[in-house]
Amino acid sequence: MSATVETMTRPPRQVKRPGGNGRSTPILDLFPRQGEWTESNYFSLPETNRIIELSDGKVAMPDMPPPSHQYSVFEFAVILRAFVRAHNLGHVLVAPVPVRLWHGKIREPDVVFLSREHEDRRGEQYWGPPDLVAEVISPRTAQSSGTEDIDRVTKLMEYAQAGVREYWLVNPAEPGIEVFVLRNGDYHVLGKWGAGETARSELLPGFEIPVDSVVQT
Repeated sequence: MSATVETMTRPPRQVKRPGGNGRSTPILDLFPRQGEWTESNYFSLPETNRIIELSDGKVAMPDMPPPSHQYSVFEFAVILRAFVRAHNLGHVLVAPVPVRLWHGKIREPDVVFLSREHEDRRGEQYWGPPDLVAEVISPRTAQSSGTEDIDRVTKLMEYAQAGVREYWLVNPAEPGIEVFVLRNGDYHVLGKWGAGETARSELLPGFEIPVDSVVQT
């Protein structure tokens, strides 16, 4: 994923032209230019298991995450889901699931928790702002620009603006977990935990995750 959403574009998919001449054309020619996308355009896209986001009239398709990223997402979600189910607190999902932060801003967080208090935000087309979001930082590689800048800066501001009450940032490379809690419209650091330590939630009393449990070794 590039450092800013605005620079990201979806790679063209090839489709056959009608008429049987065998030639193909980029399917994006059939869609709006970047900067002109609407929610209606976004939700008319064909179903896919890839993450696609809408921001400021532009669509973005992040790079495919590496296995270390997916390992952390899966383990985090399993632990959170078990806690939420045990206490009948609500719902947990992992990406891809469209989350509408506000009109024209649709993200697909790695892990989301939506409380029963906000059951009305759970829809089949998209979810409204969740109560808790977790993003796992993908490292920079030769093929990818990584996700730290956007997860730590852009999405942190967006989730705060949307009223997401708690934001977890998991960094498998350090390894470490940071937890931010929403107070008076801004995020404040609840804590930072490293290898051998256990991160905790303020939103969900009793919910804890050992850093080592969500890092592939």
